[in-house]
Amino acid sequence: MILVTGGAGFIGSNLAASLAERGAAVSICDRLRQADKWRNVGKLELRDVIAPEQLQNWLHSNGKDVEAVVHLGAISSTTETDADLIIDTNFRLSQQLWRWCTEHGKRLIYASSAATYGGAESGFADDDSVAGLATLRPLNAYGWSKQLFDRWAARSAASGSHPPQWVGLKFFNVYGPNEYHKGGMQSVVAQKYALAAAGGPVTLFKSHRAGVSDGGQLRDFIYVGDCVKVMLWLLEQPRVNGIFNLGTGKARSFAELATALFAAVGRRPVLAYIDMPANIQPNYQYFTEARMERLRAAGYSSPFTTIEVGVQEYVQRFLSRPDRYR
Repeated sequence: MILVTGGAGFIGSNLAASLAERGAAVSICDRLRQADKWRNVGKLELRDVIAPEQLQNWLHSNGKDVEAVVHLGAISSTTETDADLIIDTNFRLSQQLWRWCTEHGKRLIYASSAATYGGAESGFADDDSVAGLATLRPLNAYGWSKQLFDRWAARSAASGSHPPQWVGLKFFNVYGPNEYHKGGMQSVVAQKYALAAAGGPVTLFKSHRAGVSDGGQLRDFIYVGDCVKVMLWLLEQPRVNGIFNLGTGKARSFAELATALFAAVGRRPVLAYIDMPANIQPNYQYFTEARMERLRAAGYSSPFTTIEVGVQEYVQRFLSRPDRYR
């Protein structure tokens, strides 16, 4: 059995679907609340659905059947300001799962984040040494919580106290089906699809940095299907350990992403630019681009999807259909 925390969330539900398609027994741990998040896993045959507060008891009773834990559950909002809540969810729960996997000999793959790189003063090289991780300066509490656990995990691994396989993945800007419950944290593709399909205009943030054009802010956009492929590969490679970037290795602009969206809906691009909210400006990342050499050196060789191909698939297979769910 594979246990996926955050299994009804965006990335987690896509992983759970692919695992189920392969015939794996899948249990998920998540909080569904009162919206339509449950639809992300509504089509899946699941072994169990566990509330986060019941996870420790569930592991005590069912842990012998677990082969690996994929820990994707987190508060992922970069604008969340309750740092105590973020630490409880993103740091302490991760520690508990690490210790449980170590004690019981279970493999652990967990979600870190590109937000750990902050303003990218130290670049985007996924150096997972204790010293290398110490150089990063996240810009928000979410990124800091992920950085805190990465550093704790690296120290634990260096001391010899770690699961038989441990992998942290620094997800860059992920887009794709089943992100609809994320509200303002959805990708630009999901947020702007209806506007583009109606002929626009699609609004993007103006640039507030010299030398960067409006809409020219760059991100490493990665299709969720590629993220799933990497995690499935890792589950087949028990000797791969460490913290790795998970992006495409190619930064693209928001204007290019919006243009790909218009192409996918068969419309001429119509873009408009609005001021970035003042509360976002101080911590806004103008450039992210994953260094992917370490994952390639570990043996992952599949190509990554371009935004032109990924956005087209997202639109045609999901966003444009009545049933948008994976």
